[in-house]
Amino acid sequence: MVNVAAEMIDRRRLRRRLSFWRITAVAIAVVALIAAPFLLGYPQAISGRLSEQIARVSIEGMILEDRKLLDLLGKLKDEDAVKAVVLRIDSPGGTTVGGESIYQAVRAIAEKKPVVAEVGTLAASAGYMIAAGADRIVARRTSIVGSIGVIFQYVNAEKLLDTVGVEVNAIKSSPLKAEPSPFGPAPAGAEDMIRRLVMDTYDWFVGLVAERRQIPIETARSLSDGSIYTGHQGLDLKLVDELGGEEAVRRWLEEDRKIPAGLKFVERKPEDTSSFSILGEMRSLVYSVVGLDSRAGSIESALMMKAGRLDGLVSLWQPFGSHPRVQ
Repeated sequence: MVNVAAEMIDRRRLRRRLSFWRITAVAIAVVALIAAPFLLGYPQAISGRLSEQIARVSIEGMILEDRKLLDLLGKLKDEDAVKAVVLRIDSPGGTTVGGESIYQAVRAIAEKKPVVAEVGTLAASAGYMIAAGADRIVARRTSIVGSIGVIFQYVNAEKLLDTVGVEVNAIKSSPLKAEPSPFGPAPAGAEDMIRRLVMDTYDWFVGLVAERRQIPIETARSLSDGSIYTGHQGLDLKLVDELGGEEAVRRWLEEDRKIPAGLKFVERKPEDTSSFSILGEMRSLVYSVVGLDSRAGSIESALMMKAGRLDGLVSLWQPFGSHPRVQ
């Protein structure tokens, strides 16, 4: 009987200990969930949105049609506390659709409040397209701007396929369907078709630059041969309004657009509204550490952004170090 009583007492003690640790584990989990937003800086971001500010948005890397970025720009347009928007651009360009969509979002903001493009290392191709949507472009003396143009690239892997013994056959409704194809030479008319497509977008891009920079269309076309320029050269060519950085941006906003003096520049980033936002932060950190694009939603898209593999029309500056030509 004594042994049975002792066992019962031991079981009760064990149950109490297990209950204690279970409650402790739940409490720790709850505290972690509450503390996570504070550690990630969300309260500061929320409080920043409630006060008058100059919102600063970074547009970096490959430009794609980024839905979250477009949503952010739309919110900044309607936030009364945001008195002006600064686009910190550091991009070699990207898809023309991506550039066009962000350009239109920038113009929508400019209808309600001042927008300034602050160029970092470069704003080329679609990056410059976005900058042109701003009311003012500020760049460093050695920043790179320009590369106004459009490119469509395709590969002919016919010889490679012959070497490995692969034959690709296709039944098409018409000769130009899915052309040019990487599986053989382009048929008659395919290159003309693509050239018409490229030139249509190119003419729109040139007209956009002429209108926004208030220069004759002939001048804009002469600057749109794919050439890149330093910020200093761009100033002389009217592709840039002023040389400088944040100080020049603030001075113009306060003196020319009468924005209240001393407002803080607040970094605004696209929101991750998913329930796995913390996991998204961790994923972005891992991608950054290994040198991939931290904005990517998957490892596949991260690798594609890093390699610069884009489908369709592209407005992209390609330095000689990674590609055989600048376009």
